[in-house]
Amino acid sequence: MTATITALSRQEVLIARLEALRSEREQTLTETIPTAAGDLADRATNVDAHVRLAMLEQRIGNVETELAASRQSSARPANGAIGVGDVVTLDLGDGPESFLFGSVDQAGAGLDVITPNSPLGQALLGARTGSRVTYSIGNRTMHATVADVA
Repeated sequence: MTATITALSRQEVLIARLEALRSEREQTLTETIPTAAGDLADRATNVDAHVRLAMLEQRIGNVETELAASRQSSARPANGAIGVGDVVTLDLGDGPESFLFGSVDQAGAGLDVITPNSPLGQALLGARTGSRVTYSIGNRTMHATVADVA
């Protein structure tokens, strides 16, 4: 598989996503302005806008965090350790599979995403090729072997 993502393109994707989310937030803000007239249905729309606004704020924060991490990871030395934005090949027990290690907002490279905050993501952060990591999902203990980091 030749799906590699450069640090610059990761940052460009995140910046574009951040701009789109901020634009969507501005549009949603206009929907939260109360009107003097209206019935219960109008007020329900306003509540929906506030919920969407809160979700957008959270997503914006997540993308800003990922962008900061991407900038740090692009400056870090290539020591083979898994960092945000890397493409990792893992053996989860069914043979090697490749994943993008980052946020869902970075998706689009034709790879499934493992987020750093997930149980598997927390176990993988900083692991190197050849490492066997252990993580828990509920009451189950799972294992993964890092086959490659690109």
